Amino acid sequence: MARAENKEEAGGTAQMVAALAKALREQRELTQEELGRRTGYTASAISAMETCAQPASDKMLVALEEAIGNGMGVFEKARKWMLLEKYPARFRGFSELEAGAVTISSYETLVVDGLFQTEDYARALIGGSFPPVSEQKREELVEARLARRALFKREPAPMIELILEESVLRRPFGSWEVLRGQLLSLAEDARRDNVCLQVLPMERGLRGTHAGDRGAMKMVVTADHEHVVYMEIEDQGILVSEPEEVSQLAHRYAKIRAQALSTDDSVSLIERLAGEKR
Repeated sequence: MARAENKEEAGGTAQMVAALAKALREQRELTQEELGRRTGYTASAISAMETCAQPASDKMLVALEEAIGNGMGVFEKARKWMLLEKYPARFRGFSELEAGAVTISSYETLVVDGLFQTEDYARALIGGSFPPVSEQKREELVEARLARRALFKREPAPMIELILEESVLRRPFGSWEVLRGQLLSLAEDARRDNVCLQVLPMERGLRGTHAGDRGAMKMVVTADHEHVVYMEIEDQGILVSEPEEVSQLAHRYAKIRAQALSTDDSVSLIERLAGEKR
């Protein structure tokens, strides 16, 4: 059933890769089993890829490039677009902006920002979402989410800011051990030269104003110096680019940042929570 749905939902890149892989395989007079041996996959996996029952993974694209790419680099070039198609539709427009941004500033209220998620945390979060997704779709979404971490090592490196509500650090997905791994990963990421991580303490509401009471947001500055804000509301992605609206949201983000703990105190809190026994 899931494979039939995959055929219907397969994007243009997946269909192009499937058709090209089959054409190049047949050009070389290889059976699906023979191509499978050359790439480290079963014949049924090659068949599923060629029919879009299970579109090529990033790892398979690398293997196809080596086996039948003919030095053209087409499967290598397809990797970016295949990952893009695996994102939820609401996120695709923003994902390209994020990939090329010079500054990324995020405020999250419920879960760890996707850019910072560990594999276990992402799998538990996606697997427990509603409505539920198939195991295969879950793995595709996990793969796409983890691919975003390439931003940490991109050259030139973007400036990445993250503000998390303290409650996010206390909310487990999957298990307490999964959360602990996520917290340790956050502390490690916080030490990157291009990362600034802060925590908004839970008692903020006791002190009067709470600038983040209207929900999460993500702001980017593009290489062309455009300022864009992205927000999600009940599976709907909203991109805001009108300068006046962006300016107001930027002021709100600045207020949230001012109300958060310092970077050093934030990392200390994260490490303390990671060390607590559950």
